[in-house]
Amino acid sequence: MSIKREQVFVWSRNIRLFHWINVIAITLLICIGLIILNGKLFGISTDGKILLKTIHVIVGYVFATNLFFRIVIGFIGKAQERWGQTLPFNKGFSKELSDFKEDKKTSYKGHNPAGKLMVLALLLLMLVQMISGLVIAGTDIYYPPFGQHFAQSIAIDKQNIDTIKPYSKINVDEEAYKAMRDIRKPFITAHVYAFYCLIFLIPLHILGVIIAERKEKTALVSAMISGYKYLPKEESK
Repeated sequence: MSIKREQVFVWSRNIRLFHWINVIAITLLICIGLIILNGKLFGISTDGKILLKTIHVIVGYVFATNLFFRIVIGFIGKAQERWGQTLPFNKGFSKELSDFKEDKKTSYKGHNPAGKLMVLALLLLMLVQMISGLVIAGTDIYYPPFGQHFAQSIAIDKQNIDTIKPYSKINVDEEAYKAMRDIRKPFITAHVYAFYCLIFLIPLHILGVIIAERKEKTALVSAMISGYKYLPKEESK
């Protein structure tokens, strides 16, 4: 027996734009990050490492701006843009999760319960990456928003901080530099572990989308391009 379906607009242009910019930015960040982590293996020179880190940071700014945009529209946006529709905090989520675990034949207008949990996990990891990455950029190649502060903190001549360059000891107070590197250690640790968690969760996210598409048959994948899902008229939530 065929199920009657109707075309329903779900994902706004804002959500779709965020999603695909995020996909591209994270893919680039992961690729560049892996090259930086294995710099010795690839025989990358100091100048090459600085160039890679600069590109990594610039892509990171795109990633951070995009993520900030998503956070804002989560509070002021409409329909599925809002966090109440996207994260597992809405009333009735426990019931939704229970029904989902029992494999009841239910379709969802937005994310299913597992999808909401995955979105929360990915969002938290991306926030950790954004914050730690900005601090690392400031302590490593002295890029904004914290680069000026850290360069000032390690400069011998505070009036001449333009001479502070990555991997250079010119105008650098050794004790202050060591203290700065100590400050950045926990941010490095957070950045690396969040990176590994993302490497683990992203394939799970893709697998979850494939499984949900096969189960719900709502055009889940193409909906993130067109904005439209095809939901059963009586079962959609």
